[in-house]
Amino acid sequence: MKIGVVTFPGSLDDEDALRAVRLTGGEPVRLWHASDDLQGVDAVILPGGFSYGDYLRCGAIARFSPVMGEVVRRAHAGLPVLGICNGFQILCEARLLPGALIRNEVRVFTALDQRLRVESANTAWTSAYTPGQEITIALKNGGGNYQADAATIARLEDEGRVVFRYVGNPNGSVDDIAGITNERGTVVGLMPHPEHNVDPEIATTLDGQGFFTSLAAFLG
Repeated sequence: MKIGVVTFPGSLDDEDALRAVRLTGGEPVRLWHASDDLQGVDAVILPGGFSYGDYLRCGAIARFSPVMGEVVRRAHAGLPVLGICNGFQILCEARLLPGALIRNEVRVFTALDQRLRVESANTAWTSAYTPGQEITIALKNGGGNYQADAATIARLEDEGRVVFRYVGNPNGSVDDIAGITNERGTVVGLMPHPEHNVDPEIATTLDGQGFFTSLAAFLG
């Protein structure tokens, strides 16, 4: 299971994501933003951070990186992609997921262990969980407020594409949405950081491991 992790200028959690892949039995592959070579990976993670310094809009410049042209093309063909925090913002900017992430309603950077309720296990990244299950994942963001127009929210809800909800909304996201998926369930974006919850030596919970075991099951 080769999982590529993209490094953009300003990425912070690429090393954490690579380490999480290794700790959960996968083969981590470093991918560079300026190259469109995905090196034959089976899945891609867009990590957290501040790509291009969050200039213009969070994720708006990274969306045009050479690597993203290939990620978008392969994602439309079924490649599993996980966008974490800034990666979620990039997925929305690239129109692989609908909606947008704006400044937190409280207007401050938020960092805490956040409880989430699993809403959907019907994705490449969440089949190891059970709908209704509550997990705790690290959260750290200043622009994690998920918003979309009413028609888009209704479609996400009706199609079961809300993957996670906050238990105690920390940033003002509509309908407490913490993560969503595309129609095929192969592209998932979420604000919290599952890569920080896989190592028993440092993590407060191991609730992030399910993302990687789910992907292993999906890839067979």
